[in-house]
Amino acid sequence: MPPITRDSLMTLEAYTKARPVLRAETMAHKKNRLVHLGEHIALMFEDEKTLRYQIQEMLRVEKTFEEQGIQDELSAYTPLLPDGHNWKATMLIEYTDETERRRMLALLKGVEDQVYVQIGEFDKVFAIADEDMERENAEKTSSVHFLRFDLTRSMMDALQTGAGLAMGVQHPNYAAQLATVPEATRTALMADLVF
Repeated sequence: MPPITRDSLMTLEAYTKARPVLRAETMAHKKNRLVHLGEHIALMFEDEKTLRYQIQEMLRVEKTFEEQGIQDELSAYTPLLPDGHNWKATMLIEYTDETERRRMLALLKGVEDQVYVQIGEFDKVFAIADEDMERENAEKTSSVHFLRFDLTRSMMDALQTGAGLAMGVQHPNYAAQLATVPEATRTALMADLVF
């Protein structure tokens, strides 16, 4: 996976011109990387394309062209790049009603540590959450978390030879399972791995 560096980013002017096409391409790309776990939790599995787009968008919105600002965005987002032996995802807890969202974020404390992937008959791999900063306090969890799922070589080999891929959440106040990840998503996620 190519690194995202200062030199590989587009200037604000070039990005603004290319943005309509890049946005359409990225939205289509994201469709196969988005996994819904029940009605209220979604995982967006990040890769070079999703993160490059996010960085370029942040620079555009904030009109950042100074070196330190650009470096700050790179430092914030590049740790979310998978390294060939893991998957990294942005987890979104989504409740449209604000009162319900507040209530559920209080009930869902710790949910970020209860999200898993499972390959074939291997044990579930639970997420390592929020390595950059704590996103939960005494009252509630955050509506956004960053997750990493570390895979063993045996798991990756099993995926390559056709083992199933499942995902889920097993929290006392929120349980959901996707017993079989759609083939298009499975294929997209396999592209993140180095075999």
